[in-house]
Amino acid sequence: MATYHAIAATGQAIISLLADAAKETEFDGVSFALYQASSFQKPMDEGISLYLYRMSINPMGRNQPRPAGPLGQPTRPVLPLDLHYLLTAWASTAARQQLLLGWATRVLEDTPILPSGLLNQNHFAPAPGTFRPQEHVELVWEELSIQDMASIWDVFKPNQQITQQLSVTYAARMLAIESMEPLTAAREVQTRAFEFGTVTVK
Repeated sequence: MATYHAIAATGQAIISLLADAAKETEFDGVSFALYQASSFQKPMDEGISLYLYRMSINPMGRNQPRPAGPLGQPTRPVLPLDLHYLLTAWASTAARQQLLLGWATRVLEDTPILPSGLLNQNHFAPAPGTFRPQEHVELVWEELSIQDMASIWDVFKPNQQITQQLSVTYAARMLAIESMEPLTAAREVQTRAFEFGTVTVK
């Protein structure tokens, strides 16, 4: 299970992975950044942006058994999340843009599993120990649904030039966010007591 910092840590890890891979390549020095909706109004000149446009509940994660606490005590159910990202290449020419996107997708395909050691590095995670040692994040290519396409289009509307940018979408699967609230278990029933009363008939 991971803490709630995992959402921010995952996006930062993807961006940092790309930035580290770009060193000593033809893309050394370009920008890599997390974007929010307002960032698309004044985008970077050249580089890769990562925009978290949606989060969803992973239905398979809902059916997983509850993990036990450190002392074997019961815990609250985890929140199993899938994070949906839009990865966009920015450049002044079409050729450069296509080169950037091709390179970035190849890097992510080569590292489809982000281990906890990568996610928990100090320059990735907002807090140390966000992910437990056995945890990881799976990054997979996914196609945009019509509904998601419409939502992203609304974000792009103020700047029509953005619709011409090359983008791909990825999903980071099964972030199991643990609860910070303790679960107090009731004591087992030891005895049953029955009380008898009288009924007065008028």
